[in-house]
Amino acid sequence: MIVVLSGLPGSGKTTLATGLRERLAERGRTVALLHSDDFERRTYDRLYESVADGVAGESAAPDLWLLDGTFARREWRNRFYRLDDVREVWVRAPLTTCLARNRRRADPIPDRGVESVAAEFEPPRADLVIDTDELGADESLDRLEAAVNAWLTE
Repeated sequence: MIVVLSGLPGSGKTTLATGLRERLAERGRTVALLHSDDFERRTYDRLYESVADGVAGESAAPDLWLLDGTFARREWRNRFYRLDDVREVWVRAPLTTCLARNRRRADPIPDRGVESVAAEFEPPRADLVIDTDELGADESLDRLEAAVNAWLTE
């Protein structure tokens, strides 16, 4: 299964993705976590190619491909539907919250970059929406974990 975490920079995607990977690993699940930040150019093409190569590979596939990125454009998310069982999680927070969180990062994105992503962001057809402005980090992670566990057992 592939889970795409999309949302604005500073919405909490990486925090949730990292926490989920740790929790699932503790329960014996294998998780391949890929961050869009790991790719400098052709980000979403290379992210797709990495997953497609892994899905088609001869070695054992992980229980879960967990993809962390803004995925601001639908076309960047939709191509994953060609591969496997895909679920979309919209990690949502108001722009003001995302800007404030981003400014506290060790290596913040300029405000205009966050605002640019917000202006072009096309909401996903989310299987789950997690509003990290309304929920604390632990509750957000609990909801994500419960949903992913349910999806994995379908």
